[in-house]
Amino acid sequence: MSEGRRALALEIARDWLGTPYRHQGSAKGIGCDCLGLIRGIWRELRGAEPEEPGAYATTWSLRAGPDRLMAAAERHLMPIDVASALSGDVLLFRWRIGAPATHCAVVDEGGRIIHAYQGASVVSTALPNSWRGRIAGAFRFPE
Repeated sequence: MSEGRRALALEIARDWLGTPYRHQGSAKGIGCDCLGLIRGIWRELRGAEPEEPGAYATTWSLRAGPDRLMAAAERHLMPIDVASALSGDVLLFRWRIGAPATHCAVVDEGGRIIHAYQGASVVSTALPNSWRGRIAGAFRFPE
């Protein structure tokens, strides 16, 4: 994605800051989860979503099984090397080795990420070292 397109993705992500956390939500200012944030950015950048995510439980991050989030990212976003991730790019996280990716965020400037934080809202937080080791993949929104 061009620098201008990544800047637009970041600007859109920042417009979601403060949106309350709502499991499976994807409505700016009303409620979203981490996937809903990425879906909302997609809609503002590209239009209609390429597929519905289907239902997922609030406890999906505690389970093993298919890596649905990673598979969807690989179908619709452009994979990049994690070390190449820049502001406006998307990071996926897995909390245990061998577990599916279950969290996503947009890279913000200054070593930060924008993500929907359960129990709070869409926030920009520092990307701590403990999370860096849990990055499962990095992606860019397509042109």
